[in-house]
Amino acid sequence: MTSSGKPLSEFELIKVFFKSKADAMDLSGAPAVTLGIGDDCALLTPQAHEELAITSDMLVEGRHFFRDANPEWLGYKALAVNLSDLAAMGAKPQGFTLALALPHIDTAWLESFSKGLFLAATEFSCPLIGGDTCQGPLNISITALGSTPKGSAIRRSGAKPGDQIWVSGMLGDARLTLAALRHEIGLSSDQLKIIESRLHQPSPRITLGIELRNLATAALDISDGLLGDLQHILNASHVDATVFLKNLPKSATLLKQSQMIQDQFAACGGDDYEICFTASAQNELPIKALSKKLGLALTCIGEIQSSTSTQSTITLIDWDGHKMNSVAASKFMQSFDHFA
Repeated sequence: MTSSGKPLSEFELIKVFFKSKADAMDLSGAPAVTLGIGDDCALLTPQAHEELAITSDMLVEGRHFFRDANPEWLGYKALAVNLSDLAAMGAKPQGFTLALALPHIDTAWLESFSKGLFLAATEFSCPLIGGDTCQGPLNISITALGSTPKGSAIRRSGAKPGDQIWVSGMLGDARLTLAALRHEIGLSSDQLKIIESRLHQPSPRITLGIELRNLATAALDISDGLLGDLQHILNASHVDATVFLKNLPKSATLLKQSQMIQDQFAACGGDDYEICFTASAQNELPIKALSKKLGLALTCIGEIQSSTSTQSTITLIDWDGHKMNSVAASKFMQSFDHFA
């Protein structure tokens, strides 16, 4: 409602909840933005030696989040998942656009959503520079823009035989949180409180991605499950991989579950938004030093090998050091499919 008690129009909605907060942001962290919200287009002027990195993600009610999801957490996550893509390529955030479909105008929901959105935008110096709103089923679509020095973006296609495979942070807590919310697994309120932010407010590893420009040979963010996403690196690089289940990093909360749940959630749980990357074994010490510098766990989980066929494959090694057969391994290879 406006101060006069009338319902907000589309343009008033944009001004109150988005443009005013975008205008209030300090743009010193994103110097490429020369014109933000207020015209037909935003204007960006990247440095002559830079390339633009562009990514889009969509969050759909009932598919990516619960109908009663906390709108502040949802606002934060909507931007964070896009920034995670930028991080995987070593890109520095420069700005983002928001396309938002709403079933109706709920000012309390919009205030909370925009609070979370701009919390992430401010934390990672990524201003809102444009977008659109309309009426329809709740749908949040964000396009984030970043920049990297020319030739320094970390692609999926650079993995080489002999490279080590690394992951950041802990794996599986987002899936464990989802299982608890679905009542598939019982967690105490204290246990859930410890890990629920891993699902609702993931941490895009922007600083890590920038640091990896000169260390990693390939990288991506883990959104649909570690092994399923790792397969994208293998396919793009035409290589195979060996992964050791016992090396997958897990939180103390996940370690309280059965071994099967631990391994399955860490291997293919999804929504982790950590970085999986490959790097020459010669860079092991610099990577460990980087882990200490950032205060972020970086764990070597396997190795890249030459491909033995036209289809890149992952060999899983069980806790006893044995190669898992295809039937047993298939339980860990399932990644999230938006159309399944």
